[in-house]
Amino acid sequence: MISLRRMCSPHQWRQWLAMVVSLDESPWRMALALAVGVFISFTPFWGFQTLLALVVATVGRLNPALTIAGTWLNLPWFAPFVYAGALKIGAALLPHLSGVAGLSAWLLLGTTALGIAAGVLTWIIAYAAIRARRARRRRDAEQSRHAA
Repeated sequence: MISLRRMCSPHQWRQWLAMVVSLDESPWRMALALAVGVFISFTPFWGFQTLLALVVATVGRLNPALTIAGTWLNLPWFAPFVYAGALKIGAALLPHLSGVAGLSAWLLLGTTALGIAAGVLTWIIAYAAIRARRARRRRDAEQSRHAA
């Protein structure tokens, strides 16, 4: 039987992370999975975002761990600011609406706009970071081969 101490060791976590985040996957698709998760994190479907991310990752054949991680990047204490901004954006885009139906439409439109912006920004940053890390690892591997 495996002890709790052994399961929680840094070595075990690195093995698990390496298994979940496949290094064979292209940087483009890894960044896309993270960006889709960030987009989903801006939706007003609290309580269902992780499940929604898992469904979208499965249907879109994206890395589920990265999609869920992207969903978890939007922390709960940011929600009031995100939703306030979403309502302002929605009201600016649809000024003729009012009442509960107007609030719902503003929230849906505003969170979609913010989610798209955050998703695109996440994709750009993640793609650049993944490519830079892989280039650095490749360069380090070549240097160690030449040194040996």
